[in-house]
Amino acid sequence: MASKPVTIRVPEELHALLQERAEAEGTTVTALITEAATNAVRDPRLEAAAEVFRSFIADNADAFDQAFPEDAPARLDADRSGRAA
Repeated sequence: MASKPVTIRVPEELHALLQERAEAEGTTVTALITEAATNAVRDPRLEAAAEVFRSFIADNADAFDQAFPEDAPARLDADRSGRAA
């Protein structure tokens, strides 16, 4: 995909914060700003649909896990045994 340079001016304090975050995430300031710009123009209907999907999955995760135990993913809230807390 072709890209186009864009020049913006940000306060020094914000630039320092962007650099810190980029280093912490192993990325670049350009990548952080590109992600923020992409999110700014994302179709809000897609985000609403994603939220409905996330809610559905959260509400029905236990039923899916019981129906398909071999395919149940590890959960972020799981204890060390891999079971949900």
